[in-house]
Amino acid sequence: MKSPKTIFILLCLVINCLVLTFNACNKEPLSGTRLAQHCPPGFQLTDDNKCLCRSLYDQYSSLENKGVGGLQTGLPEIRDGFSPQQIDLGRYLFFDPILSGDQSLSCASCHNPDYGFSDSLPRSIGFNRQQLPRAAPTLWNVAFLKSFFWDARASTLEEQMQGPLFAASEMNTSPEKLLAALNASPGYSQLFKEAFPGKEDDKILIDEVYTAIAAFESSLISLNSRYDMYAHGYHEALKPNEIEGMNVFRSFVARCAECHTPPLFTNQQIAVLGTPEQDDLPFDPGAEKTFNDASMRGGFKVPTLRNIARTAPYMHSGKFARLQEVVTFYNSGRGHAVPANEKLDIHWHIWEPNLSQNELDRLVDFLGTLTDESFKPSAPEVLPSGLKPVHKQYIK
Repeated sequence: MKSPKTIFILLCLVINCLVLTFNACNKEPLSGTRLAQHCPPGFQLTDDNKCLCRSLYDQYSSLENKGVGGLQTGLPEIRDGFSPQQIDLGRYLFFDPILSGDQSLSCASCHNPDYGFSDSLPRSIGFNRQQLPRAAPTLWNVAFLKSFFWDARASTLEEQMQGPLFAASEMNTSPEKLLAALNASPGYSQLFKEAFPGKEDDKILIDEVYTAIAAFESSLISLNSRYDMYAHGYHEALKPNEIEGMNVFRSFVARCAECHTPPLFTNQQIAVLGTPEQDDLPFDPGAEKTFNDASMRGGFKVPTLRNIARTAPYMHSGKFARLQEVVTFYNSGRGHAVPANEKLDIHWHIWEPNLSQNELDRLVDFLGTLTDESFKPSAPEVLPSGLKPVHKQYIK
């Protein structure tokens, strides 16, 4: 007979499947002019029309006294409380090239849901097909983050999105041009009224655009991987080789969990690792520029490892094509890839763990258990602007 805890886990999995079925049946509003009235999977609709995130991690209230990499540890505070209509409007905007200056790019061009909300490229492609300096990070679980961009130069999602929207090298638009395009679209005029009821006039405002996109991005929750099932008590969810890899990951020898701390699998801090650049690029100063701090030269935000198997290539530079290369880099010694003319303050825990090939292979096995795209939203087939989706044009 199964234990009550096992029954509870299985019941939660069944509920998730039912929610996914409901979501799949409601991919597009039937008329094409109405926004969703229900929350995305994993969210509860309140009486005042707000979507609140719900997960089994709500059981764990403390982030302390669990040890580094503790299995049953709570999550950081999440940003939620958007309406279903705002989230769905943000979904349309996210995939719509009307947001770019020449209507050739959308947010999804660099953050494609089929590639873990990254883009499968070592360096993303911007305006006029030019390569950008860095790889696109994933957007999964950004609702938990306190800073954004590889160099942590933005503190909110609204601040972050203004970077690519208005950069000449990326989406190459301006607030004025963006609003003119949206206000000229009958489809969007109606949808903004639905998402922001009680507006004093019919004009779309730039802060409403930011709110809607932030609402959609905050709905991208990935907390139902096989690792999570294991953490919640269903130990059969992981195979012996994956459990072995998890133990290596959490060990004092490998120290992976010092920075990639479960359950979010990032500590949200800046780390100077000495990761190499692509061969044709100069050294990237990273967070040194953000904080005007020489000790952060070459420092970048510790990325989440959630869905890491979907977001190759890796590092800010997209240097490593495979996870095997990443774990080998960490195992190869402190500062071994730092250019001869650079002197960096390498993060304290980077050393020479001397892991065996078997241990490295088991680490990669474990990282594969962090994949969960069960709540991946559908890409709109029809956009309110009348334009066609463009997010698949640059992928491999």
